[in-house]
Amino acid sequence: MRSQLQKSKHIPFHLHLGYFFVGLMVLFAGVTTWFFQNSTEKILMLNAQNRVNNFAKVATDHLDNLYRNAAVTAELMADQRIVRATTLEQRLDSMPYLLTALRTRPTLAAVYVGYPNGDFFLLRPWRNEAALIQRFNPPKNTAWIAQSIEVINGHLIGRYLFFDQNAHLIENRIKPDYQFDPRSRTWFKAAQSHVGVQSSLPYVFYTTDKAGVTISMAANQQSAVVGVDVRLETIEAVLSYYQETPGSKFLLMTADTGVMLMQDGLPNMQRTEQGQLRLPLLAELKGDWLNQLKDLPLAAGTSITMTTQGEQWAVSAKSIAVLGGASLQLWLASPHSELLGPAIEIRNRALVISALLLVLGVSLALWLARMASRPLIQLNSEAQRIARFDFSEPIQVEARITEIIALAKSMDQMKGTIEDFLHLSNALAAETNFQRLLVLIVSEMRKAALAPCGILYLAEPKQGTLEVVQAQNNDQIREAFGELATLKLEADQTHPVLQLLQQQVSSILLTPEQVQLYFNFVIAEPAAYQLVGLPLKDKSGQLLGVLALLLTAEEAITAKRLSFVTALSGTAAVALNTQRLIEEQKVLLEAFIQLLAGAIDAKSPYTGGHCQRVPELTKMLANAACQTTIGPYADFNLTETEREALHIACWLHDCGKVTTPEYVVDKATKLETLYDRLHEVRMRFEVLKRDAQIQALQAQIEGADPQQSAMQLAQALAQLDDDFAFIAQCNQGGEFMAEDKIVRLNAIAQRQWLRTLDDRIGISHEENSRKAREPAAELPVFESLLADKVEHQFTRSPREQMPAINPWGFQLKVPELLYNRGEIYNLSVARGTLSEEERYKINEHIVQTIIMLEKLPFPRHLQQVPEIAGGHHEKMDGTGYPRKLTQQQMSPLARMMAIADIFEALTAVDRPYKKGKLLSEAIRIMQSMVENQHIDRELFQLFLTSGVYLKYAKQFMQAEQIDAVAIEAYLSTPVSSA
Repeated sequence: MRSQLQKSKHIPFHLHLGYFFVGLMVLFAGVTTWFFQNSTEKILMLNAQNRVNNFAKVATDHLDNLYRNAAVTAELMADQRIVRATTLEQRLDSMPYLLTALRTRPTLAAVYVGYPNGDFFLLRPWRNEAALIQRFNPPKNTAWIAQSIEVINGHLIGRYLFFDQNAHLIENRIKPDYQFDPRSRTWFKAAQSHVGVQSSLPYVFYTTDKAGVTISMAANQQSAVVGVDVRLETIEAVLSYYQETPGSKFLLMTADTGVMLMQDGLPNMQRTEQGQLRLPLLAELKGDWLNQLKDLPLAAGTSITMTTQGEQWAVSAKSIAVLGGASLQLWLASPHSELLGPAIEIRNRALVISALLLVLGVSLALWLARMASRPLIQLNSEAQRIARFDFSEPIQVEARITEIIALAKSMDQMKGTIEDFLHLSNALAAETNFQRLLVLIVSEMRKAALAPCGILYLAEPKQGTLEVVQAQNNDQIREAFGELATLKLEADQTHPVLQLLQQQVSSILLTPEQVQLYFNFVIAEPAAYQLVGLPLKDKSGQLLGVLALLLTAEEAITAKRLSFVTALSGTAAVALNTQRLIEEQKVLLEAFIQLLAGAIDAKSPYTGGHCQRVPELTKMLANAACQTTIGPYADFNLTETEREALHIACWLHDCGKVTTPEYVVDKATKLETLYDRLHEVRMRFEVLKRDAQIQALQAQIEGADPQQSAMQLAQALAQLDDDFAFIAQCNQGGEFMAEDKIVRLNAIAQRQWLRTLDDRIGISHEENSRKAREPAAELPVFESLLADKVEHQFTRSPREQMPAINPWGFQLKVPELLYNRGEIYNLSVARGTLSEEERYKINEHIVQTIIMLEKLPFPRHLQQVPEIAGGHHEKMDGTGYPRKLTQQQMSPLARMMAIADIFEALTAVDRPYKKGKLLSEAIRIMQSMVENQHIDRELFQLFLTSGVYLKYAKQFMQAEQIDAVAIEAYLSTPVSSA
């Protein structure tokens, strides 16, 4: 295949590089813009972080001042006379100082003093809050409230004092329920156990139920403790005042991440297991930005940038030292969009301008590239056609670039190579017959290498040899492979093929004499030949064989074609290995199938050969259906895979018999199980005969007439002999059991014999469990001569049940019992030797066959095997078993096997319960089955007209069975519609 290229003046490709200069300029502009944007973002980020850090520093300083103001107040109070006051009047004298402290520091919630004897005095400004109103219910014009507790003579006297704006007492209210001991509070204990100012962790105030912190200090040389309360709302107001931006967020936490404050106010307090209120932990709070903060590696004094919900935030953490207490943590977060709004707007404007310039530059570059890349676009289109394996048209490219012209020619050569490779690969992969594949490998590889001669050797690892399986010379296939010696891999190192393998070279030169010596090809000219050896290996590197190609020296294979042939040999090796594995698996499967069929036949000496004869007869009938050109099967044909499925189905059609007990399959008499129980019955008759003789002798001893006694004994013995002969005749099952025979059988069964030995010792556990269903009789006991005992009934276990609705679609009437060994019951069987339970067990083999086969993972082309093998006991009218299929529901192959199975059973001579039928008798019986719609009429007539019945008879039946059959009498019957 040649490319059709426009003939024009070729110019070098570098002249066209000018088309891309503008594109390079756009690229440089893009890089510059990116650098500008990246640098700007870094500056903005640094600026944002600095602003957050400054905000954090200012907020931290003011928070620290808040704590220090409270601490200073506590220190001043510790030096006041109030700490030494012992009465309420003395403490009220210090109110002006306390009022001054609260007025000058509005952030304080209350000031108070706790005394070592349990007294307590507190002053707070009045705030019109619901909780305070409910607790104090103050009088009108209240501006200040004092809370006092005095311990007088061991009694606590609590009172509330209400003052107006000018500190004039409005009401002195005694509160008996106001019980408070300052000595139990944490702030009191901490101040007494430490020197200097102490700061508490946030807690809920006793009076107001508000959260806050207490700054406390023990008075000098006194055991009284002064305290100053700062409510968290006050701290929150301070932090909110210094918020950098409206969207900024902050967290004030204790050292153990207990959250004191948030930008939204005070968090909800949590209750401990003891019912006390505590601060919530950071891990217990929920929210997008909070969840993000939890995972940040944020330590005190550090700053970091986080992204949440698509927006960047500057985050800073500060540690706040608290006088006399654990440090606090202040976390601040501000969105960049608020911190850097103007700067971001300027940056975005610059980016928009850069983007517009970039779009203009890209448009120009695309237009220029369009002009320069048009030939490449055409080559890309051709490459896509090759990718789609479209080789219908030659490569056509309009180009003026020398390099593109060369590329088009290379692609055209590649296209031809791929087309040839795919053609050969498909041919090798499509062949499923192993022998035809060997021929195809040699012929196709010869064509690819342009070699007149080719020899294919296959490796035999066990023997260590290379055996010739195919040899061709100028399209002539050599059949006499024996003329070419089998190579010993370890011994015949002088052979050229083995030299190629040993030296790991692709080819060597041979003289005509060497060609004649080693390959038996008589060639006079030329003087030298090239032997090319292609090792065929599987994916593990194991040698499968060698393909030897013989070429003349003048037409020696080129390096390019050798590469192609070497690559193709890999495909050939894969096809060879695949088909060889399939062939070996088929051989193994066939061996397993025949092994199973042989085991089934060997299981019973009376059915040996059944599993071998049915496949032969079925395939005879199938071949007749394929060969006929008239009738309903004129268009019938079988593919190779369908024949394989039929073959496997025939051999496995009775595989379920491995589950059928041998004594049921081979039951020749009615009382036979593992042995014929007629011997037990005979022994009972022998006992009765001995009893009769003993009774006669006993009568003579007692004075009876010897002659009359002898006559009676002879009559009794004759009757017993006759009765036993009748029982023995019934046991054979050769005649129909009429009603009169059943009556006599039951009458004989009523005779009694005396048993004196225990029949429950020395027996198996299973038999003993059946006998245990009824109580043991006291010995000696008279028993019936024949009986249907409870112990004769074998119950059907759950796994032996067949539900009406089952996954296989079986429609079988399952007997209640698994077996019934009753003697009267079995001897009363009307026809044959099998009871209802045993006949079901016999029929159940086809159920087991279907179940076993459907469990096997047959490949797709063998999916029909269970249906073919499992349908040979179905009837055309839907009364067969196990699925009650009709003719329309059965495949032709299943109906063929039904005919083969019946005919083989009728004519077999190795059955214990019947003799093989004459040929004419078998045909007549099968004709009646046709009339009763048991077997396919059209197939039966084909069975006769094709001569399959006679061909089978001559091959498998006894000579004395083969008699004349007038098939015309059976062909005149009208053909029913299928």
